[in-house]
Amino acid sequence: QLTKEQQTFQAKKMAIHAAMIDRMDHEIGPVIAHLKKTDRFNNTLILFLSDNGASAEIMVRGDGHDPTAPLGSAPTYPCLGPGWSTTANTPFKKHKTWTHEGGISTPLIAHWPQGLDGKNKFRHTPAHVIDLLPTFLNIAKIKRDTSIVASPGKNLLPVFKKDQKNLHQDLWWSHEGHNAILKDGWKAVSSFKEPWELYHLSNDRSETTNLAKKHPGKLKSLVALWNKSADQFLADSKK
Repeated sequence: QLTKEQQTFQAKKMAIHAAMIDRMDHEIGPVIAHLKKTDRFNNTLILFLSDNGASAEIMVRGDGHDPTAPLGSAPTYPCLGPGWSTTANTPFKKHKTWTHEGGISTPLIAHWPQGLDGKNKFRHTPAHVIDLLPTFLNIAKIKRDTSIVASPGKNLLPVFKKDQKNLHQDLWWSHEGHNAILKDGWKAVSSFKEPWELYHLSNDRSETTNLAKKHPGKLKSLVALWNKSADQFLADSKK
């Protein structure tokens, strides 16, 4: 349904996105080469992940973007937009900013030949970026300062060895009015000012079947836990 001009514009946007990934790969290469040259590669923990799902933002607004400049040049910053974002996030729902799986679920790749037993293994344990610092501190044998608010992050080293059933009792999110909480494979999620939805991620990672009406008790308990977690976070932030 797009015009030829629109098709060309969309194709160029994805080509730029692919070029950025290629550029990133080229820049990581010298770091890997240096680690190998200095004989540190096998004993260096390398973690690779993105911060969120693909972005549906368009960013063609008049606050710096020059629509007349060649796409990909310095004066431009076109985003993927909802079309390509949907493709990039498939099979997950929604995009960056939202707290559905398309907005928060990303892979984490860990490489550390001398430190990891699970070579070429896939783990299913839900984890979060809050777990990275505790992992680094554990590896470096640095004790956390217990006089300040305790970090909710967990050490990931046990997960690297094998899946952990309850690394986190629960995980919760809140971003620009989009909220979610995950516990025991169940996830409650709401978009900005929209009713809460309920999914059983253990059976439905793509969030295709909203079970809110079928399991109102489960949804109510998860929403109550989200409210409690959010209140505690606000209280801790004032300490």
